[in-house]
Amino acid sequence: MTLTQLGAFVLVARLGSVKAAAHALDVTEPAVSQALTALRHHLGDQLIVRSRNGMVLTKGGARLLPIASQMVALGAEAEAEVRAAQGGPEILRVVATSTIAEFVATPLIDAFSRRAPRAIEATSGVAASSEMAVLVASRLSDLALGPYLGGDSGLLSEPIFRAQLVAVGAARSSCATWLVDPSGTEPDSETSRLLRRLRVPEDRIRVYPNQTAAWAAAADGTGVALAFAHLVAHQIQRGELSLIATPVTPAEIRWHATTLSADRRPPLAGALRRFLGTPEAMHLMRAPGVGIPPSRFRPPVHVTIWS
Repeated sequence: MTLTQLGAFVLVARLGSVKAAAHALDVTEPAVSQALTALRHHLGDQLIVRSRNGMVLTKGGARLLPIASQMVALGAEAEAEVRAAQGGPEILRVVATSTIAEFVATPLIDAFSRRAPRAIEATSGVAASSEMAVLVASRLSDLALGPYLGGDSGLLSEPIFRAQLVAVGAARSSCATWLVDPSGTEPDSETSRLLRRLRVPEDRIRVYPNQTAAWAAAADGTGVALAFAHLVAHQIQRGELSLIATPVTPAEIRWHATTLSADRRPPLAGALRRFLGTPEAMHLMRAPGVGIPPSRFRPPVHVTIWS
Protein backbone atom coordinates (compact mmCIF):
# COMPACT_ATOMS: atom_id res chain seq x y z
CA MET A 1 0.00 0.00 0.00
CA THR A 2 1.51 3.35 -1.08
CA LEU A 3 0.69 7.02 -0.65
CA THR A 4 0.11 7.22 -4.40
CA GLN A 5 -2.57 4.53 -4.15
CA LEU A 6 -4.17 6.19 -1.14
CA GLY A 7 -4.09 9.57 -2.85
CA ALA A 8 -5.83 8.15 -5.92
CA PHE A 9 -8.51 6.56 -3.73
CA VAL A 10 -9.11 9.80 -1.79
CA LEU A 11 -9.51 11.82 -4.98
CA VAL A 12 -11.85 9.34 -6.64
CA ALA A 13 -13.96 9.25 -3.49
CA ARG A 14 -13.99 13.02 -2.98
CA LEU A 15 -14.37 14.09 -6.62
CA GLY A 16 -16.77 11.32 -7.61
CA SER A 17 -15.08 9.73 -10.62
CA VAL A 18 -11.84 8.29 -11.97
CA LYS A 19 -11.93 10.91 -14.74
CA ALA A 20 -12.06 13.81 -12.27
CA ALA A 21 -9.26 12.30 -10.19
CA ALA A 22 -7.09 11.80 -13.30
CA HIS A 23 -7.66 15.42 -14.32
CA ALA A 24 -6.66 16.63 -10.87
CA LEU A 25 -3.53 14.47 -10.85
CA ASP A 26 -2.69 15.34 -14.47
CA VAL A 27 -2.35 11.64 -15.31
CA THR A 28 -4.29 9.23 -17.47
CA GLU A 29 -7.45 7.52 -16.28
CA PRO A 30 -5.79 4.07 -16.58
CA ALA A 31 -3.06 5.25 -14.19
CA VAL A 32 -5.64 6.16 -11.55
CA SER A 33 -7.54 2.92 -12.17
CA GLN A 34 -4.34 0.87 -11.77
CA ALA A 35 -3.50 2.58 -8.46
CA LEU A 36 -7.03 2.00 -7.20
CA THR A 37 -6.97 -1.65 -8.35
CA ALA A 38 -3.67 -2.27 -6.55
CA LEU A 39 -5.10 -0.83 -3.33
CA ARG A 40 -8.23 -2.97 -3.68
CA HIS A 41 -6.15 -6.13 -4.11
CA HIS A 42 -3.94 -5.25 -1.14
CA LEU A 43 -6.90 -4.64 1.18
CA GLY A 44 -9.25 -7.26 -0.25
CA ASP A 45 -12.11 -4.78 -0.62
CA GLN A 46 -13.62 -2.95 -3.60
CA LEU A 47 -13.56 0.25 -1.49
CA ILE A 48 -15.60 2.23 -4.02
CA VAL A 49 -18.10 0.97 -6.60
CA ARG A 50 -20.13 2.50 -9.38
CA SER A 51 -23.90 2.89 -8.99
CA ARG A 52 -26.70 4.69 -10.80
CA ASN A 53 -25.99 7.76 -8.69
CA GLY A 54 -22.23 7.72 -9.24
CA MET A 55 -19.41 6.30 -7.14
CA VAL A 56 -20.39 4.82 -3.76
CA LEU A 57 -18.09 3.77 -0.93
CA THR A 58 -18.29 0.26 0.47
CA LYS A 59 -18.32 -0.13 4.25
CA GLY A 60 -14.58 -0.72 4.14
CA GLY A 61 -14.08 2.27 1.84
CA ALA A 62 -16.09 4.52 4.15
CA ARG A 63 -13.87 3.54 7.08
CA LEU A 64 -10.70 3.92 5.02
CA LEU A 65 -11.46 7.38 3.59
CA PRO A 66 -10.82 9.53 6.70
CA ILE A 67 -7.73 7.48 7.57
CA ALA A 68 -6.40 7.65 4.00
CA SER A 69 -6.99 11.40 3.93
CA GLN A 70 -4.95 11.80 7.10
CA MET A 71 -2.17 9.59 5.73
CA VAL A 72 -1.94 11.60 2.51
CA ALA A 73 -1.80 14.82 4.52
CA LEU A 74 0.82 13.38 6.87
CA GLY A 75 2.85 12.29 3.85
CA ALA A 76 2.92 15.89 2.63
CA GLU A 77 3.93 17.09 6.10
CA ALA A 78 6.68 14.45 6.34
CA GLU A 79 8.14 15.50 3.00
CA ALA A 80 8.12 19.14 4.08
CA GLU A 81 9.88 18.35 7.37
CA VAL A 82 12.62 16.30 5.70
CA ARG A 83 13.25 19.07 3.17
CA ALA A 84 13.45 21.60 6.00
CA ALA A 85 15.94 19.42 7.92
CA GLN A 86 18.12 19.23 4.81
CA GLY A 87 18.08 23.00 4.46
CA GLY A 88 16.04 22.90 1.29
CA PRO A 89 13.56 25.62 0.30
CA GLU A 90 10.10 25.55 1.78
CA ILE A 91 7.39 24.29 -0.56
CA LEU A 92 4.39 26.49 -1.28
CA ARG A 93 1.63 25.16 -3.55
CA VAL A 94 -1.16 27.52 -4.54
CA VAL A 95 -4.16 26.72 -6.70
CA ALA A 96 -6.38 29.36 -8.27
CA THR A 97 -9.21 29.81 -10.70
CA SER A 98 -8.10 30.28 -14.31
CA THR A 99 -8.46 34.07 -14.31
CA ILE A 100 -6.67 34.60 -10.98
CA ALA A 101 -3.90 32.23 -12.09
CA GLU A 102 -3.54 34.08 -15.40
CA PHE A 103 -3.21 37.58 -13.97
CA VAL A 104 -2.67 37.63 -10.22
CA ALA A 105 -1.16 34.46 -8.74
CA THR A 106 2.39 34.86 -10.11
CA PRO A 107 2.90 38.51 -9.02
CA LEU A 108 1.46 37.75 -5.58
CA ILE A 109 3.63 34.68 -5.01
CA ASP A 110 6.73 36.48 -6.29
CA ALA A 111 6.18 39.45 -3.97
CA PHE A 112 5.55 37.15 -1.00
CA SER A 113 8.60 34.98 -1.77
CA ARG A 114 10.93 37.99 -1.92
CA ARG A 115 9.92 38.98 1.62
CA ALA A 116 10.14 35.52 3.19
CA PRO A 117 13.05 34.92 5.60
CA ARG A 118 13.82 31.55 3.96
CA ALA A 119 14.00 30.39 0.36
CA ILE A 120 10.64 29.29 -1.03
CA GLU A 121 9.93 26.95 -3.93
CA ALA A 122 6.48 28.14 -4.98
CA THR A 123 4.19 26.73 -7.64
CA SER A 124 0.82 27.97 -8.81
CA GLY A 125 -1.72 25.78 -10.56
CA VAL A 126 -5.12 26.14 -12.16
CA ALA A 127 -7.92 24.28 -10.41
CA ALA A 128 -11.62 23.93 -10.98
CA SER A 129 -13.75 25.36 -8.21
CA SER A 130 -15.09 21.87 -7.44
CA GLU A 131 -11.54 20.54 -6.90
CA MET A 132 -10.13 23.22 -4.64
CA ALA A 133 -11.63 22.13 -1.32
CA VAL A 134 -10.41 18.55 -1.84
CA LEU A 135 -6.90 19.70 -2.71
CA VAL A 136 -6.55 21.93 0.35
CA ALA A 137 -8.17 19.44 2.74
CA SER A 138 -5.82 16.69 1.52
CA ARG A 139 -2.72 18.91 1.92
CA LEU A 140 -2.13 18.62 -1.82
CA SER A 141 -2.35 22.40 -1.97
CA ASP A 142 -1.51 24.89 0.75
CA LEU A 143 -3.84 27.71 -0.27
CA ALA A 144 -6.60 28.23 -2.84
CA LEU A 145 -7.52 31.55 -4.45
CA GLY A 146 -11.03 31.75 -5.82
CA PRO A 147 -14.60 31.25 -4.62
CA TYR A 148 -15.84 30.66 -1.10
CA LEU A 149 -15.05 27.10 0.01
CA GLY A 150 -16.01 27.25 3.66
CA GLY A 151 -18.66 24.53 3.59
CA ASP A 152 -16.08 22.02 4.82
CA SER A 153 -15.66 22.48 8.57
CA GLY A 154 -11.93 21.79 8.27
CA LEU A 155 -11.35 24.74 5.92
CA LEU A 156 -11.06 28.45 6.54
CA SER A 157 -12.26 30.52 3.57
CA GLU A 158 -11.85 34.28 3.97
CA PRO A 159 -12.69 37.15 1.56
CA ILE A 160 -9.61 39.02 0.36
CA PHE A 161 -10.77 41.14 -2.59
CA ARG A 162 -13.96 42.58 -4.03
CA ALA A 163 -14.33 42.77 -7.81
CA GLN A 164 -16.99 43.37 -10.44
CA LEU A 165 -17.72 41.01 -13.31
CA VAL A 166 -18.71 42.91 -16.47
CA ALA A 167 -19.48 42.15 -20.11
CA VAL A 168 -17.17 43.66 -22.74
CA GLY A 169 -16.95 43.66 -26.50
CA ALA A 170 -16.40 45.85 -29.54
CA ALA A 171 -18.66 48.89 -29.78
CA ARG A 172 -22.27 47.84 -30.40
CA SER A 173 -21.37 44.13 -30.07
CA SER A 174 -24.20 41.62 -30.10
CA CYS A 175 -24.70 39.21 -27.20
CA ALA A 176 -25.47 36.40 -29.67
CA THR A 177 -22.15 34.70 -28.80
CA TRP A 178 -20.46 34.62 -25.40
CA LEU A 179 -16.68 34.19 -25.17
CA VAL A 180 -15.31 32.68 -21.95
CA ASP A 181 -12.11 31.30 -20.48
CA PRO A 182 -11.98 27.68 -19.16
CA SER A 183 -13.98 28.65 -16.08
CA GLY A 184 -17.00 28.79 -18.38
CA THR A 185 -16.95 24.98 -18.49
CA GLU A 186 -17.24 24.65 -14.69
CA PRO A 187 -20.87 24.49 -13.50
CA ASP A 188 -20.02 26.09 -10.13
CA SER A 189 -17.93 28.98 -11.43
CA GLU A 190 -19.07 32.59 -11.27
CA THR A 191 -18.95 32.73 -15.07
CA SER A 192 -21.28 29.76 -15.48
CA ARG A 193 -23.67 31.07 -12.85
CA LEU A 194 -23.89 34.41 -14.61
CA LEU A 195 -24.50 32.78 -17.98
CA ARG A 196 -27.26 30.67 -16.44
CA ARG A 197 -28.87 33.83 -15.06
CA LEU A 198 -28.80 35.23 -18.59
CA ARG A 199 -30.22 31.92 -19.88
CA VAL A 200 -27.47 31.60 -22.49
CA PRO A 201 -27.70 28.19 -24.27
CA GLU A 202 -24.55 26.12 -24.70
CA ASP A 203 -24.48 26.58 -28.47
CA ARG A 204 -23.94 30.32 -27.96
CA ILE A 205 -20.85 29.88 -25.76
CA ARG A 206 -17.29 29.65 -27.07
CA VAL A 207 -14.42 28.66 -24.76
CA TYR A 208 -10.94 30.17 -25.18
CA PRO A 209 -7.64 29.03 -23.60
CA ASN A 210 -7.49 32.04 -21.30
CA GLN A 211 -9.13 35.35 -20.51
CA THR A 212 -6.76 37.37 -22.71
CA ALA A 213 -7.67 35.30 -25.77
CA ALA A 214 -11.38 35.77 -25.06
CA TRP A 215 -10.90 39.54 -24.80
CA ALA A 216 -8.97 39.63 -28.08
CA ALA A 217 -11.77 37.77 -29.86
CA ALA A 218 -14.32 40.14 -28.32
CA ALA A 219 -12.32 43.15 -29.53
CA ASP A 220 -12.42 41.68 -33.04
CA GLY A 221 -16.22 41.60 -32.90
CA THR A 222 -16.59 37.84 -32.47
CA GLY A 223 -18.91 38.21 -29.48
CA VAL A 224 -19.12 39.40 -25.90
CA ALA A 225 -16.67 38.35 -23.16
CA LEU A 226 -16.95 38.40 -19.39
CA ALA A 227 -14.16 40.13 -17.49
CA PHE A 228 -13.26 41.52 -14.12
CA ALA A 229 -13.63 45.27 -14.49
CA HIS A 230 -10.30 46.18 -12.87
CA LEU A 231 -8.35 43.71 -15.01
CA VAL A 232 -9.83 44.89 -18.31
CA ALA A 233 -9.74 48.61 -17.43
CA HIS A 234 -6.73 49.39 -19.67
CA GLN A 235 -8.37 47.84 -22.74
CA ILE A 236 -11.49 49.90 -22.07
CA GLN A 237 -9.49 53.11 -21.57
CA ARG A 238 -7.65 52.53 -24.87
CA GLY A 239 -10.95 51.98 -26.68
CA GLU A 240 -10.15 48.38 -27.61
CA LEU A 241 -13.20 47.14 -25.69
CA SER A 242 -16.44 48.70 -24.50
CA LEU A 243 -18.73 47.84 -21.64
CA ILE A 244 -21.82 45.97 -22.85
CA ALA A 245 -25.00 46.38 -20.83
CA THR A 246 -26.74 43.20 -19.63
CA PRO A 247 -29.50 42.62 -17.07
CA VAL A 248 -27.09 40.97 -14.59
CA THR A 249 -23.86 42.94 -14.94
CA PRO A 250 -21.95 44.41 -13.29
CA ALA A 251 -22.04 41.58 -10.75
CA GLU A 252 -20.13 41.87 -7.47
CA ILE A 253 -17.73 38.98 -6.92
CA ARG A 254 -15.49 38.28 -3.94
CA TRP A 255 -12.20 36.44 -4.18
CA HIS A 256 -11.42 34.22 -1.20
CA ALA A 257 -8.28 32.67 0.22
CA THR A 258 -8.89 29.16 1.55
CA THR A 259 -6.56 27.20 3.81
CA LEU A 260 -6.90 24.55 6.46
CA SER A 261 -8.24 25.93 9.73
CA ALA A 262 -5.83 28.28 11.50
CA ASP A 263 -4.67 25.59 13.97
CA ARG A 264 -3.92 23.04 11.23
CA ARG A 265 -2.56 24.96 8.26
CA PRO A 266 1.18 24.97 7.52
CA PRO A 267 3.00 28.09 8.82
CA LEU A 268 3.91 29.16 5.29
CA ALA A 269 0.26 29.05 4.22
CA GLY A 270 -0.64 31.18 7.23
CA ALA A 271 2.09 33.67 6.35
CA LEU A 272 0.82 33.93 2.77
CA ARG A 273 -2.72 34.42 4.01
CA ARG A 274 -1.57 37.32 6.19
CA PHE A 275 0.36 38.81 3.28
CA LEU A 276 -2.80 38.80 1.16
CA GLY A 277 -4.29 41.35 3.57
CA THR A 278 -1.44 43.86 3.14
CA PRO A 279 -1.64 47.02 1.01
CA GLU A 280 1.02 45.62 -1.33
CA ALA A 281 -1.02 42.50 -2.05
CA MET A 282 -4.18 44.57 -2.52
CA HIS A 283 -2.35 46.74 -5.05
CA LEU A 284 -1.13 43.67 -6.96
CA MET A 285 -4.65 42.21 -7.10
CA ARG A 286 -6.01 45.55 -8.29
CA ALA A 287 -3.24 46.24 -10.84
CA PRO A 288 -1.12 43.12 -11.37
CA GLY A 289 0.38 44.10 -14.72
CA VAL A 290 3.73 45.33 -13.42
CA GLY A 291 5.72 42.33 -14.64
CA ILE A 292 8.54 40.45 -12.92
CA PRO A 293 12.12 39.55 -13.95
CA PRO A 294 12.43 36.49 -16.24
CA SER A 295 14.49 34.63 -13.63
CA ARG A 296 11.55 34.66 -11.22
CA PHE A 297 8.74 34.01 -13.71
CA ARG A 298 6.82 30.76 -13.13
CA PRO A 299 3.81 30.37 -15.42
CA PRO A 300 0.71 28.79 -13.88
CA VAL A 301 0.40 25.14 -14.82
CA HIS A 302 -2.91 23.57 -15.70
CA VAL A 303 -2.64 20.81 -13.12
CA THR A 304 -4.01 20.78 -9.65
CA ILE A 305 -1.91 18.28 -7.76
CA TRP A 306 1.84 17.97 -7.62
CA SER A 307 3.27 14.48 -7.22
